[in-house]
Amino acid sequence: MTTRSDLQEAYVQEGFLSPLPVLTQEELSDARLAFSRLEEQFGVEYTSYSLHNVHLKYDWVLALTQHPRVLDVVRAVLGPDVILLDSRFICKYPALERDGGEEEELPYVAWHQDMKYWGIDGGPVLSVWLALDDSLQENGALQVIPGTHRSGLLPHRSAVRPGNMLTVNQEIPEELVQAERAVLCPLLAGQMSVHDGLLVHASDPNTSPNRRCGFVIRYVPTCAFPIEHIPRGFPAL
Repeated sequence: MTTRSDLQEAYVQEGFLSPLPVLTQEELSDARLAFSRLEEQFGVEYTSYSLHNVHLKYDWVLALTQHPRVLDVVRAVLGPDVILLDSRFICKYPALERDGGEEEELPYVAWHQDMKYWGIDGGPVLSVWLALDDSLQENGALQVIPGTHRSGLLPHRSAVRPGNMLTVNQEIPEELVQAERAVLCPLLAGQMSVHDGLLVHASDPNTSPNRRCGFVIRYVPTCAFPIEHIPRGFPAL
């Protein structure tokens, strides 16, 4: 049986935990159905990355951020008093062709550290990836480089390769990334992974016929605070 101390020790050493069970089959079915309604309402181009902080609008999304199995792990790592900082749905849809037959640039996420652009000090940021679909190698599952959260913040630059899904289009230069040490974090729908805000991570394009949709939730301990020179507001709860 995995205890809280086991989770905390593994997280401190590696900077991530994966896979972890969260949703029952009924909860997963309900969440997927609710998300499909958002797809119908907004369209897949919008839902791929623009459903940001919608836990403020939809009770079912807020309930995911407060799920007991999520919070058990978050509190095991961060301590009992935590703040919900931010959330976003991220979907990589199957590759499509443009009208002229030309293939689109496939979306991917470059190697980066979340703390580079979150502007938080005084405590760690913990990111949850909660899978609504199976997240596998062929549809662009998360990759991490274990232990890199202990190396501090690395330099970032504007991404050279087009298609980076990150809003700020940042990447760590490839010469600073030990890509040969990367570990894939596959998840079945309803499972989650968690990782530290300083952990180097990325994900490849979706080259499969299957959608890869996940809900990213970020938490901080109550000792954390925003850095003044990065003026960014958060709808913290």
